[in-house]
Amino acid sequence: MTVWNVVLLASVVVLALKLSGYLVPREFVERPGPSRVVNLLTVALLAALVAVQTLGSGAGIAVDARVPALGVAGVLFALRVPFILVIVAAAATAALLRLAFGAA
Repeated sequence: MTVWNVVLLASVVVLALKLSGYLVPREFVERPGPSRVVNLLTVALLAALVAVQTLGSGAGIAVDARVPALGVAGVLFALRVPFILVIVAAAATAALLRLAFGAA
């Protein structure tokens, strides 16, 4: 099986899963329990993605300038700073730490 076959098969499976969501009754989705689970699942998946992208380095874990930059972004988000300023501050933090300590 080639890579393209796997990509096409995965695409068909994802499309089928997405279309099967329309078969779920609206009453089930609007109940408090499933609605809360869906909302929390979204946050958990986003947090996992951020953690993997921040700490991941090949097959291991790397703690570098991205970790303090993520901390700065978290603090600024908690203070309700506008998004663009959070991005600029986090990027500046990572850049300054890499400049100061010579990290790549």
